[in-house]
Amino acid sequence: MARNLETRRAAEPRADDAMLPAPFLVQQLKLETDDTFTLALAPQEKNTEVDFQAGQFNMLYVYGVGEVPISISGDPAQHATLIHTTRAVGTVTKAMRKLKRNSALGVRGPYGTPWPVQHASGNDVVLVAGGIGLAPLRPVLYQVLGQREKFGKVVLLYGTRSPEDILFRSELEQWRARFDLDVHITVDRAPGTWYGNVGVVTTLIPKAPFDPHNTTAMICGPEVMMRFTALELQKRGVPSDDIYVSMERNMKCGIGFCGHCQFGPTFICKDGPVFSYSRIKDWLAKWEI
Repeated sequence: MARNLETRRAAEPRADDAMLPAPFLVQQLKLETDDTFTLALAPQEKNTEVDFQAGQFNMLYVYGVGEVPISISGDPAQHATLIHTTRAVGTVTKAMRKLKRNSALGVRGPYGTPWPVQHASGNDVVLVAGGIGLAPLRPVLYQVLGQREKFGKVVLLYGTRSPEDILFRSELEQWRARFDLDVHITVDRAPGTWYGNVGVVTTLIPKAPFDPHNTTAMICGPEVMMRFTALELQKRGVPSDDIYVSMERNMKCGIGFCGHCQFGPTFICKDGPVFSYSRIKDWLAKWEI
């Protein structure tokens, strides 16, 4: 979360401090689609910076309303702001969408396990996103593209319900223009003005340009989409140990105390949200929501 530049202490937070949010201020609120928005937050305390790893999440607290877990969608190399992208679907996120510049917001975190970006060094990297699942994967793209020489082919496969639901449009256009990144987008349904792919995101996997025996795959989206994506990747020859998914559950504490996010013998907030597919594949079909 926020780290004081003068002390730079690396100690773990005490349990009695873990539930206390730090004050942040809204720097910008950007509407991505009709129901999805991105918040840029800066620490209220001066001389602080933010640290997180791709795949981690924060607990965001709207004062007087409530708290929700939201994945961080910004660049891990940028330490001045925290970026979160979410849908306005509940009481807290709907209140969050109405915040103005310099509104105060509480932040706890970062929590959870990160994507295995360093483990993927030397491999092809395949990112498969469904809907708003692109937001938790966006930090991986920032990190990989910032160290592009360390990786083989980099492929982004992105599926949404319709063209109107596509996130981060300007960035996607920039990424598609690069010669060192393959971006493929598909929609479930489309009007006559759409000339791209139509169909679920798994239909992009058979022809995607990567070496399945030298690939690290990362998937984020609805659970049924992640399960079928993992199966399709395995059909291409990607081992289950090299496939990673980001799980989502109803989290209340973020630190494994409350038990709301129990998933089999694990807690999503503490043992996840990122898991290897081989670790949870036996539970995934049973626990789909």
